Amino acid sequence: MMEKNKWLNPDLFLTPNIHDLNQQFYSSKPIRLLVIDNFLDKNLAHTIYNHFPAVKEMKTHYHGIKEKKSEHSDFSKLDIAFSRLHEELSSGHFIEWLTRVTSIKNLETINDRLGYGLHQGANNSFLDIHIDYNLHPVKKKYRKLNFILFFNKQWEKNWGGDLELWDEKVQNCIQSISPLFNRCVIFECSDISYHGYSRIIVPGDITRKSYYQYYFIPAEKDISFHDTIFKPKPQEPAIKKLLTPAKDFVKNSAKKILLKLGLKKFLE
Repeated sequence: MMEKNKWLNPDLFLTPNIHDLNQQFYSSKPIRLLVIDNFLDKNLAHTIYNHFPAVKEMKTHYHGIKEKKSEHSDFSKLDIAFSRLHEELSSGHFIEWLTRVTSIKNLETINDRLGYGLHQGANNSFLDIHIDYNLHPVKKKYRKLNFILFFNKQWEKNWGGDLELWDEKVQNCIQSISPLFNRCVIFECSDISYHGYSRIIVPGDITRKSYYQYYFIPAEKDISFHDTIFKPKPQEPAIKKLLTPAKDFVKNSAKKILLKLGLKKFLE
């Protein structure tokens, strides 16, 4: 019997629920995924919500034609609940649970900003449809699972911001998941796992808050690195459809050159 985790919903570790989650994961197509509500212990979830840093306090801010959001992975000056969450989601017993619900073996975490952290978006935040980088540029591990945990106590459907999953040609949205409080989404990364969220329109100081963590497996030798690849939606203006692949080509080419030159510090 698996060790129970006091920081997570104990029902997750019940054998019948593990079986059901495994069935859900494998029946989801074309992107294998799980959506789990009430994921964390309620006290921990509320503590993280209450101590979530303001957007201006986050370390990295993206503001371009493909995304507008903020990111932060230095938990040393945040409430201890953030480090506790990261430790739990990196622990052996959680990875054992993750292995059982996905049937994916040899999962591991990487403790840098490319492996975990916080995302937050204020009014007009968005993240265009994309697939993520496939190989960690320093550790050379293959990114296999995305884990996202939302911390939005107030969220209305008309605000936008749903996590959208798209088909492999990025012509149709195949699933839309509201970023509700204490809702966890786990999905398999691949060359067709296109996802993102539309521009949000929120009142006052409300923001779209989430915790992210990625799980890696050993990489096969014939896999070559690519960074995030964005795709414009069908309704996007023509200029964006031209600029998006052009910017991705330049970015990916530059990063591949840095890797060949051994300048890994510029990719961390």
